Parts: sequence; structure tokens; C-alpha cells
Amino acid sequence: MTATLFKQNRRRHIAVLGVAGGSLLDMADSRLRARTIRAGDLEFGVLEAGPARGPLALCLHGFPDSAHTWRHLLPELAGAGFRAVAPFMRGYAPTGIPPDGEYGIGALAADAIALHDALGGDADAVLIGHDWGAEAAYAAAAHAPGLWRRLVTLAVPPARLDELLFSDYEQLRRFFYIFMFRDPAGFAEALVAAGDMAFLDMLWRDWSPGYDASAERAHVKECLRDPSRLAAAIGYYRAAGAAAGGRYAAEERAALEQAPQPTLYLHGADDGCISADLARRAKNLLTQDSQLVVLENAGHFLHLERPEEAGAHILAWVRTDL
Repeated sequence: MTATLFKQNRRRHIAVLGVAGGSLLDMADSRLRARTIRAGDLEFGVLEAGPARGPLALCLHGFPDSAHTWRHLLPELAGAGFRAVAPFMRGYAPTGIPPDGEYGIGALAADAIALHDALGGDADAVLIGHDWGAEAAYAAAAHAPGLWRRLVTLAVPPARLDELLFSDYEQLRRFFYIFMFRDPAGFAEALVAAGDMAFLDMLWRDWSPGYDASAERAHVKECLRDPSRLAAAIGYYRAAGAAAGGRYAAEERAALEQAPQPTLYLHGADDGCISADLARRAKNLLTQDSQLVVLENAGHFLHLERPEEAGAHILAWVRTDL
């Protein structure tokens, strides 16, 4: 992509294509384009930047977050020639609520694979995920290795580290919300919704200490304002506590396999969700030629807290061997 075209792209304003919840897409950075795309059984709202024919860089967000979390990285990927796309994950407005009610890792991985197809991705595509997006990325990369050249994950290590994470007392204290969210009686929805979703404000405060996340919290609250959307986001945690099987069983099993792609794993030294000391153990769970980097003075949302440093690591990684 030439410098002139990149500057033009940065000035281009988004076009909202008349989807329900279009105001969410109106909130996009003016450097990004917003539209909807059909992939699998769902209509996805996406933010994107870069040339239509560039190699795909698919960026998956986590909880409590939205596609806007990639607002710093998408233009940087575009400047490097990638077609950078960040979908709102299933259930997060304006993306549809899945008719099958599935929110397990297998379903999230299947969505990534379906988006690769719908966006015309090829073997040069790279997959980038944070939090739940990282978990989906591990599974999608392992289940369909031919689709992804390189993998980048942030803040959540591979699932094979769960045995360590769930056996550490201090880490279990950090994970209190997981067990709360698995209560099927609707208690979690009521608690999270109360006081303009003040619970989400507190999670951001604890997970990324000292970071002003007011803009991010506004985005995610708009995504989850409707009770059905909030139930969907909490449904990710309930699905994680259920037995794997059904339509996405193969993708679900892949989450426990080692993704074969060279993987860059980034973690914040001050992450209040998952201890950096424990996350460092993930190095042995990544394939050969992978790299684990702990960013100092960064918490769980490290790509927002330290966008230049995180972006530099990511760009260097995904451009290698291209």
C-alpha cells in the first residue's frame, strides 16, 4: 500500500450499512470502515482498514470489550499492507445473536474460520486475539492450520495451562467472576446490569490498574445494553463450564491442541485478571519458533494501554516471512 493511499484511507469516514444497532458502527474511528458481512449462520458487524486485496489480519476481541479495542492496531496493520478486520463477536451488537444459542470455544473458532472464508482470506492470513478472542484464535489455528500463517494472542494463555491456573489459590481469587457467571439463575445478568453496568467498570479497573478506560467501557456497554446481548456475553462463561459436544465438537477439541503456527504471546506485567508469573509458564505450550513477551507497566488490556509497544511487537511478528 502506498503512503498516499494509506493517508487517504486514514481520512475516509465509515459507512454504516443500515444494520440494527448502527449507532455502534457510527462510533468507529474515522480511520476505519464499518460494515456487515455474512459468515456462517450469522451477520457480523465489522470494523476494517487496509486494501481489499491485502493479506487478511483477523482481530478478535474479548470480554468485556468490543471490536473498537483494535482501533490502534487496525490502521497500523493497514499501513503494513494488511486487510485488517475486527468483528464484533457473536452476540455482541451489532453482530447477530446465534440462533443455535452456542457460545463455546468451538463456536467462536468456527466463526473465525467462517469469517476467513467470507472475507476471501488465504494461506497468508494471520489471526490475532485478545482474551476470549485469544482462546478462539488458539482453537481456530489448531483446527484449520492451513488458513493461518501466524498467530498472535494477548492476555490469555493456551487452555493447557488451565490446570495450573485453576490450582493456584491467588489466581482462583481473581477468577471469582467466572464461577459467578456460571450461575444459571440469572443472578449474574442482574448484578452486571445494575448501576449502568458498574460491575464492568470495576473489572476494567482491577484488570488494567491506572488505565482510563472510559471510552472502551462506553463501547462495550452499548454492545451489551440489551439484556439479550448481556446474556450472550455471559453465555460464553456458561458454555465453558459445560461438556463439549455437538455441532462444534471438533473445534472445541482443537482448543486443547497446540496451534502449529509460530505464535507471539503478549501479556501485561500488571494484569489483574491472569497473573503474569503464571502466564510466563505458557512458553512451553507454544510451538517452536514462538515468542512470549511480558510488557511492563501494562495490564490485561495491554494493546490499549501500550498501543505503540504492543503494536510494534505485533507488526514485526505478522510481517515476518510475508
